[in-house]
Amino acid sequence: MEIRVYEDERDRPAAMRIYREVGWVTSDEHEKAAAEIPTAGYSAVAEIDGSVESLACSASGTLRHLTTDISLAAVTTVATSRVARKRALAARLTARLLADLAEAGTDVAVLGIFEQGYYNQLGFGNGSYENWYSFDPSQLLVDAPPRIPVRLGPDDWEPMHANRLQRLRLHGACSLDSPGVSRAEILWSQNGFGLGYRDEEGALTHHVWCESKDVERGPYTVLWMAYRTKAEFMELMGLLKSLGDQVRTVKINEPPSVQLHDLVRQPFKTRQMTQRTEHESRMTALPYWQARILDLASCLAGTRLTEGPLQFNLTLSDPIAKHLAPDVPWQGIAGKYIIRLGSECGCDQGRDPALPTLRASVNAFTRLWLGVRPATSLSWTDELEGPADLLADLDAVLRLPTPHPDWEF
Repeated sequence: MEIRVYEDERDRPAAMRIYREVGWVTSDEHEKAAAEIPTAGYSAVAEIDGSVESLACSASGTLRHLTTDISLAAVTTVATSRVARKRALAARLTARLLADLAEAGTDVAVLGIFEQGYYNQLGFGNGSYENWYSFDPSQLLVDAPPRIPVRLGPDDWEPMHANRLQRLRLHGACSLDSPGVSRAEILWSQNGFGLGYRDEEGALTHHVWCESKDVERGPYTVLWMAYRTKAEFMELMGLLKSLGDQVRTVKINEPPSVQLHDLVRQPFKTRQMTQRTEHESRMTALPYWQARILDLASCLAGTRLTEGPLQFNLTLSDPIAKHLAPDVPWQGIAGKYIIRLGSECGCDQGRDPALPTLRASVNAFTRLWLGVRPATSLSWTDELEGPADLLADLDAVLRLPTPHPDWEF
């Protein structure tokens, strides 16, 4: 097996073959979408006997940690052809992709998972629950009628991407730099359409992008919303309500910091009346994403906490080295560190015998740093352990909002 950098002109036919074999490309329109992914950031391939049989792609961007932007890579593709399954090809290729990204200065990586457990072997830990809410848009408690929106289509992918980058971003929010990422999502949408608003100069200020298998009645799935203020958010919700004369159900990933039940009339009654129907009103929660720290010092340098100070030893394990060749310079971030948390955070390699010691995998420590779960909870269910007093102090100092990427990858 040989792992090397993806070259678009040379490798695109093989990439499309792999996408078709795994079922992600089923039409010419899908192929246009898939072609955007390998060129949206750093990508790599694995060859067997000179034939590309595995593909791993990433897109660069930022992750918002409280009020600071941390450099990010979203792993957007990990796919292996039918002839190369069960050979650890995907794990080794993804590990090498992450090592190259770390060497290039990326601080943290995220990805969407097909099942819990597989990417744990590369140091990834579960993200927070994302709530998907299906409801009758006519039942929205939004009084102000929206203005007449502009119609948005596939040709508007560049202004829509720019608007997504300008949206309100809270803790955990991810933004991907390449406009090709948004174009791919738009092209992959089934019967996709957008509605939005422009300012006096013609720039898009806020919008929503949807898809639907049944255009007449729905459900309509909101793939994303982009807004900067409460007024813009409420206007977009008013737009969804205006569809309620014809559309029976809208499905939306609950926006960060908003509890959508607050904006729906009689949600429990509606759920009981629609239970086990095509247009059932319900909430589904899934932690579909995972994250891992690639550069501990940089991530901590970008962390600003209101509580603290707190110092402790950290003995960190990292499983990714088992999937990397010995000659790869970056072998993960396992080691012994002295951690400082507070208004200024940081770390030094080594150990201070006067300080308490936390033992954790990079999987669990990433979850702790992001605020997915507090230290005491992670000590119950993940690879994290330490003295009870230290865990209690970490619970108090790392009192963070729930992280939400607000961008699917």
